[in-house]
Formats: sequence, structure tokens, C-alpha cells
Amino acid sequence: MLFPTVTFAIFFLIVLPLSWALMPHRRAWQAWILLASYVFYAWWDWRFVLLLAASTVVNHLLAVAIHRTKPVRSRKALLASAVAFDLGLLSYFKYAGFFVSSVENTLSSLGLADATWIVNVTLPVGISFYTFMAISYVVDTYRGELVPASFARFAVFQAFFPHLVAGPIVRASELLPQLESPRDPRRVNSGRAFILILSGLFLKVVIANHLATAIVDDVFAAPRAHSSFEVLVGIYAYAVQIFADFCGYTNIAIGVALLLGFQFPQNFASPYTAVSLQDFWRRWHMTLSRWLRDYLYIPLGGSRKGRLVTYRNLMITMLLGGLWHGAAWTFVIWGGIHGVGLSYERFVRDRRAARGLPDPPDTARRRWVGRIVTFHVVCFAWIFFRANSFERAGAVIEQLFTAWGRPSPLVTTSVVVAILVGIGGQYVRQTTLTKVMLGFQRLPAVAQAASLAVGLMVIDTLGPQGVAPFIYFRF
Repeated sequence: MLFPTVTFAIFFLIVLPLSWALMPHRRAWQAWILLASYVFYAWWDWRFVLLLAASTVVNHLLAVAIHRTKPVRSRKALLASAVAFDLGLLSYFKYAGFFVSSVENTLSSLGLADATWIVNVTLPVGISFYTFMAISYVVDTYRGELVPASFARFAVFQAFFPHLVAGPIVRASELLPQLESPRDPRRVNSGRAFILILSGLFLKVVIANHLATAIVDDVFAAPRAHSSFEVLVGIYAYAVQIFADFCGYTNIAIGVALLLGFQFPQNFASPYTAVSLQDFWRRWHMTLSRWLRDYLYIPLGGSRKGRLVTYRNLMITMLLGGLWHGAAWTFVIWGGIHGVGLSYERFVRDRRAARGLPDPPDTARRRWVGRIVTFHVVCFAWIFFRANSFERAGAVIEQLFTAWGRPSPLVTTSVVVAILVGIGGQYVRQTTLTKVMLGFQRLPAVAQAASLAVGLMVIDTLGPQGVAPFIYFRF
């Protein structure tokens, strides 16, 4: 059930008023929102609701057992069981076909097997997101940072439909406290919610979908059929497309949750204004970045065990972060590029510190050089993220240098404008955006409704026909 569709609009128009009507009655509200969330998920394939329910039951029981158990060894065994269950489900559905086909292809190249059979396992939408949320729940319980919630509250936390299929990754400590008591409708910032939803629709329907259909899909499908300039612009266009697609989705998700009375964490903060790769990961998919930091990088030792171990931990974190995005070696290379870049940045800082040198001056020129270099490293890595094979990625890179001077019909005015809007919009100051939001909130209800209606008509007019699936549904 895609957000920018009439189907979801009807669904939400039913869910929203009943949610507020039942809010004072906790059990009735929990039953209603859980039913709505399961219907939302079952709209794609009802069978995978059973997988979500199984994940909820197992993780809740093990979290309660961890909380009630005193011996450290027993607690560790229960934690290991929970993590093994979660990662086992994720690994089977996401990576079984990948690893089997890799082994088959390797054996075939050695003449030891016939690589004509490949395991075909359907990937349940959103399994990566709700699995990571479940892992954070049991790990925080083990660490003593969280007391297990009631089964009903945990079930709502894990299945809550705004974040269920593509994030943001909301931790138990962020959402469970909000489920303890009824929300107050007088405290709902509906103006902010409407702006988030409208901006998300614009990013997804107008920017992301247009760039995908106008240039990105064609360039990455057959790079050698296009000029170097088209390939270069196609790479920039994909950088903007994936940002607009994912940021657009999470803006809508945050806005929908806000209308229901719940606060989600921010997931993007102008990532293409980053001055370094470290800064980029503080701005891009922030809920995933923090999850990888707190549940992978720090448990590996973080930066506490010396420089070489720090570089190793950065590489492991980013390689696994790449593999999390998809069962393909191209995603591993994407993560590896970021891991090498982050390790290099850390090496430079460590070397300056070892020599007793002060940090370089923070000048405007230095910031812009950092932004340009960081953006192009990120764009280079996106080639492997978008290409479906090494051969295709190599063709894209090769075509960047070998076909200059050929016609570039795909580089249209609308494509260039969409790229400039997607990148330039990230340089708009937060104070300006806050003023716009406050100005909208001060409008009378009729004026707000009229503004939203006009905005929706503009989005519908500018957007291409149909609604493309969100990119992150694949992950």
C-alpha cells in the first residue's frame, strides 16, 4: 500500500478518526491500530503477516526472559538466541539466494556444478526495518536500559504502519514511552505534519519519479548507448533520486505518525551539504547510522582499542551496512568505498593529533572543497549501489570517459531543474524552513486546506503517470 495513492488516502481517512476516538480507551486503541497496521502490511501479501507476528512473539518472550533472569551467562544465552532468531530470519529471506547462487557460480566456473538452479526466495517488504527494531529492543533490555513493555504495546511498536515497511528505524526507547498514555490531540502539530507530507509527496512524486523515468533508468539499463555527459548527469540524477525517494517517504511517514499523535526521529538533515563522509553519515539515513554505531561499531570496540582496530571496525561496519542494503557484491563494494573513506578521514585526523598539529581553520573555502569532494565520492559509490552487476557498474564508469561529444537528448531542462532543486533545496537554511512552517500554521483552517489542495494539484500535474515503488522497499 503505497503512500501517494488513493488507496492509502482512503485507508488513512478511516484509521485516523477512529484512532483518535479510541485513544482514551487504551486496549481498544491498541487493538485498532494493530489491526490497521496488519491490514496495511497484508495488503502486499497476507502470508508475511505471520512472519511479523512470529517476530513479535519471539522477541517479546525473550526480552521478558532476559529482564527476569539474573545469571549473566543465562542472560547472554537468551540474548544470543534472540539475535540469532532475528538475523536467521533476515539472512534466510534476504541472503539465501545470494549465497547459494554465489557458491553455484563458483563451482560452475570450476566445472564442478551446473549453475542453472538458483534459490528464489521472496523478500518480505520491511523485514530489515522491523528486524533491526526488534534487535534494539532485546539488546537495550539486556543492557538494562529498557524494561520490557506489555505484549500489546510491543506489538504496536513493531507493527506501527507509518514506519513498518521502509523506516525510519524507531527505537523502543523513542516510541514505547509514547504508547504508555493517550496522546493529547491539542498538542498535535498538524501544520508541521501537513507540510512534511506535502514535501514528501513532492520529493517522491515530482523529483524522484521524474528523474527515474527521464534519465536514470535508461542510463543504468544501457550505459553504452548514451553519451558521457548523459551518464554523468544520470549519476547526479540518481544521487538526487535516491535522496528524494527515501527522504520523501520518511517525511510522509513522520507526518502521518504526527497526525496520529506520535513523534518519529528525523532521518535526513541535508546530506549533500556534508563536508566529509563522517558528516554525511551524520545526515544520511540517520536512524540507520545511529543503529549501526550503537549496535555494531561500538560493540566491536569502536575507537577504544587503538587506531588499527578503529579502522577495522569502521570497515566491518560499513561492509555489513552495505550488505544490509542488498544481497549483492555491488552493495558490499558500495559499503567498502564508504569504509575506506571514513578510515582515511580518521587516519588523517589521528596523524595530525599524533604530530600535535591543530585542526585546520574552518574557512568557507575549505568547507566548499569538502562538500564538493564528499559529494563526488558519494556519487561514485552510488554507481555500485544502483548498478545490478559489476559489469554494469564498469560500463557506467567506462562510458564516463569514452563518449564525450555525442548527442545527449536525455539531458533536458526538466532533468537539470530537478537535480538543482534536489540539491539546492538542501542549502535552504533551517530558519527559513521554520518560518515557512510557522507561517502555514498561522493560516486559518480554510486557507491551510486550500493551500494543501493547490499543492496536491501541482504535484499531480508535475509528476509522471503512475506511482513508482519506493526504492527502500527493496531493503
